[in-house]
Amino acid sequence: MTFKRNLEENYIIHEGKKLSFGYTTGSCAAAASKAAAIMMFSGSTIDEVGLDTPGGVLLHLEVLDIQMDRAKTSCAIRKDGGDDPDATTGMLVYSTVERCREPGIHIQGGPGVGRVTKPGLDQNVGEYAINHVPREMITKSLEEICASCGYTEGLTVTISIPGGEITAEHTFNPRLGIEGGLSILGTSGIVVPMSEEALIKTIETEMSMLASAGKKDLLISPGNYGKHFAMHELHREPDLICSNFVGKTIDIAVNMGVRNILFVAHIGKFIKVAGGIMNTHSRESDCRLEVLSACALTAGTDIQTALALLDAATTEDGVEILKQSGCLEDAMAIVKDRILYYLDHRANGAIQFDVILFSNREGRLI
Repeated sequence: MTFKRNLEENYIIHEGKKLSFGYTTGSCAAAASKAAAIMMFSGSTIDEVGLDTPGGVLLHLEVLDIQMDRAKTSCAIRKDGGDDPDATTGMLVYSTVERCREPGIHIQGGPGVGRVTKPGLDQNVGEYAINHVPREMITKSLEEICASCGYTEGLTVTISIPGGEITAEHTFNPRLGIEGGLSILGTSGIVVPMSEEALIKTIETEMSMLASAGKKDLLISPGNYGKHFAMHELHREPDLICSNFVGKTIDIAVNMGVRNILFVAHIGKFIKVAGGIMNTHSRESDCRLEVLSACALTAGTDIQTALALLDAATTEDGVEILKQSGCLEDAMAIVKDRILYYLDHRANGAIQFDVILFSNREGRLI
């Protein structure tokens, strides 16, 4: 039987080809949990389950490898990242649902799901790396099922991914401090395929429109974090979102005759630019903490602080370490100088640059 997942109309066109959307490990976990709960309460198997995603798409997913007994029910959903490069595509995401006396929905990880070992991530240290949106999706679906069945006690949900321990070694999880397996991720529940050429062409088209309107001074942000910060702090929406393509955006801007660019960016994205990195996607580069540590040393911090920075899970944690050491302001000045140096180098002096950096915890850094 062929299942229509309800993603058939969700795609982008690239070089005359349709690039299909997919769905996240979070959607797989939530759908498997919902299917397992339905089967446990009804006593009958199902071969398909519907799932409302936060992105507004109703998925229809095939239910696989069903195991039922009186105490619990288990089943799996196969991950499909569509045409986006994804190490987890094809893997089975399992959920085992069982009754418990303690009220509420209790979510935990099983084999193949990693644990958080460093602070600063979506979940606390010691918790399974099942992010808050997938947890909310699972909880919402199961609470609705319990209510419809008149069930008032609790449910324990265990998410597992066979082979996740091995696959995780090929991701950034070990570097981030997620050990023992993969993360259960997703904010919209849907995976949108990434076509670099299509995105760069979009940037070129948008900048061409700005140039045609006579706009030579631009405010640019890499993404939504920078956009929201600019709107809140500068009361201005960015003229352009450059995504990860800082270098390509500068190349296009030079060709379009842009005179001035102000970048407004989260420190976790633009710290890479301070290392001369012009494509900031995690698949292309990382070294965020290494660059931050080097800039802190240049600013005069001690070796213990530099080592602590290297061991931090995120740049947000790195900012906190610098703040506690009393070196934050001087380190950020070095970071900004290095960013401006590499931006100017890329533009070969044709554009005047400025940059505003911020963190979610501390706000504007420089």
